[in-house]
Amino acid sequence: MTRTVFEKPDAIALVAEVFRELGYEGASMSSITARTGLSKGSLYHFFPGGKEEMAAEIMANIDAWFVTQMFRPLEENEPRAAIALMWETTNTYFRSGRRICLIGAFALDETRDRFAGAIQDYFKRWIEALTGALMRAGVGAAEARELAEEAVVGIQGALMLARALGNDAIFERTLERLKKRAETKLQ
Repeated sequence: MTRTVFEKPDAIALVAEVFRELGYEGASMSSITARTGLSKGSLYHFFPGGKEEMAAEIMANIDAWFVTQMFRPLEENEPRAAIALMWETTNTYFRSGRRICLIGAFALDETRDRFAGAIQDYFKRWIEALTGALMRAGVGAAEARELAEEAVVGIQGALMLARALGNDAIFERTLERLKKRAETKLQ
């Protein structure tokens, strides 16, 4: 039975979960329709460019969410509060390690070449936004960059390992260690 979707954002959210589950290459139009309950007609109505347009729109949607919920606060708000919010937002968005980073997953397969600019921009902005917040909080430039890279690498690695081992606690422990390491530099 097909599902009724009234808005494009509804379709984006449904298709994103299929890509999280099957990956870009593994998600055929048949599997997308089966798992979302959307007809092919509905999918092509929202995404005339097919699967590639779906992935591009999903990545743009994820990026827009991160810009408003994490990157801008890191860039514009009081740095200590923004960094604290980043840890909470990260934990909430990735559902304490139960939800993979779709942009990170796209970076690991052939999809990377297709969407290289968007993937690079997402990770660069995260690192740069956190670096800037750390510097505004008094951490030296080189150390701030190192901490920011370590945080993003740690988050992405913990997501992958938690999923691979089926152990969400790995993500939670890693996030807590990264948070404590950053906090020691802010004092």
